[in-house]
Amino acid sequence: MLTHRGLVTSVAQQVDGDNPNLYFSEEDVVLCVLPLFHIYSLNSVLLCGLRAGATVLIMKRFDIVKFMELVERYKVTVAALVPPIVVEMAKSDAVDRYDLSSVRLVISGAAPMGKELQDTLRAKLPNAKLGQGYGMTEAGPVLSMCLAFAKEPFEVKSGSCGTVVRNAELMIVDPETGLSLPRNQPGEICIRGKQIMKGYLNDPEATARTIDKDGWLHTGDIGFVDDDDEIFIVDRLKELIKYKGFQVAPAELEALLITHPAIADAAVVPMKDDLCGEIPVAFIVQANGSEITEDEIKQYIAKQVVFYKRIHKVFFVESIPKAPSGKILRKDLRAKLATGYPNGRH
Repeated sequence: MLTHRGLVTSVAQQVDGDNPNLYFSEEDVVLCVLPLFHIYSLNSVLLCGLRAGATVLIMKRFDIVKFMELVERYKVTVAALVPPIVVEMAKSDAVDRYDLSSVRLVISGAAPMGKELQDTLRAKLPNAKLGQGYGMTEAGPVLSMCLAFAKEPFEVKSGSCGTVVRNAELMIVDPETGLSLPRNQPGEICIRGKQIMKGYLNDPEATARTIDKDGWLHTGDIGFVDDDDEIFIVDRLKELIKYKGFQVAPAELEALLITHPAIADAAVVPMKDDLCGEIPVAFIVQANGSEITEDEIKQYIAKQVVFYKRIHKVFFVESIPKAPSGKILRKDLRAKLATGYPNGRH
């Protein structure tokens, strides 16, 4: 249940004030390609755009070429995207055939975007400030915003989700003990402020599990805050893979996999294992004409990570299941494995 006060607070946290976190102006043309039933698009694109008096250009469905055409024709200045679209842009030659110089901000949200992917897109759009916001519906929705989007922008680190929004409090807690953690130590991200939800409709038990007695909303996301107050998301608490007691974040491995030119898309999930408890396995969509092998993928990851983060099995698939927001539906892939999905190339 999101209240009017909560939504107004969230919009104000982003675009109001002398130096707003998200600087929109009446001259901006904001491209809305994401579904408006999703809180990211509804709040940070439509409501924030209306509040600032910007033009909101609505694209009914995403197509990479049509996307480029609209940016060039209407001189789009702000593009609010999700990582799957960023992946397609980063890997598409179409980007080089259109004039995208009008774009000054590229906002990514709804799912984590790794440093490698961010750096690849930044090279293709040198005029644009590129960064991430971080939010969830229950949080009203924005928890943090990249300071590269501010009226007086700051340089931000690749992979950062920015700093906590104004007039809100953020805390990192140990998932096991519930104790507050210091900087640079990953734990569950908690947020408190006027913007968070009232609760889950007709479900006081679920509400009590999410919002504690002190008013802290527990996100279920694992992340940390560095020495410069920048927030980095590691993964979902429930999606961490437990390999021999070590925690493996699927999003970290996915970010590495999609940087390979022979891989069009990827998802990493746990597979039950008698010896290790769980092992990381990858579902891979090959790029057109690619003949990359399972061993080549395993070696590519093994060279970049510590031993317990290595990929143990690879499954080749036609597509990765995703929600309309672009989030990978890892639960669908875990369910596929639970039915005895066979090993190797398929």
